[in-house]
Amino acid sequence: METAAQGILTRDEMESRRLSAAQDLQRGLTQSQVARKFGVSRTTASRWYRALSGRGIDGLRKRRATGRPSRLNAEQLQLAAELYRSGPRTAGFQTDRWTTVRFAGAIRARFGIQYDPDHVGRIIHRLGLRERVRSHRRLADVLYGPISAPVLSHAEAPPPA
Repeated sequence: METAAQGILTRDEMESRRLSAAQDLQRGLTQSQVARKFGVSRTTASRWYRALSGRGIDGLRKRRATGRPSRLNAEQLQLAAELYRSGPRTAGFQTDRWTTVRFAGAIRARFGIQYDPDHVGRIIHRLGLRERVRSHRRLADVLYGPISAPVLSHAEAPPPA
């Protein structure tokens, strides 16, 4: 790898870059040389050097990005999935359609945990309960409703002026 490609790297590519840099550092290249070769700052090369010195190669391997732990434990998540599958009517709603707002309310009623409706959508997706659907509607359609214009055939089209 002569120089780092411009753009965003995957976690695997970043790990590969760190491990290649570690080999160069072990061969005696300076931190500045490694920074130039891999297209990173000297601070990053220094951080890699410290990790390599302190924890060895394992210090440069990727780790799982855990994020914040769920407020629902594994058993509660399973019960929430069962609640979702049983339908909104069993949770006290008048229709058979779940919305993220409704499901957030059902989770709060059942477990006493308040989630933002946007996050509830991610929970539903993560549990495999429904696929995430992203619609690309025009702003005017969202604000004013879709505008339906009559479709005219060539015979019905007005004559040019």
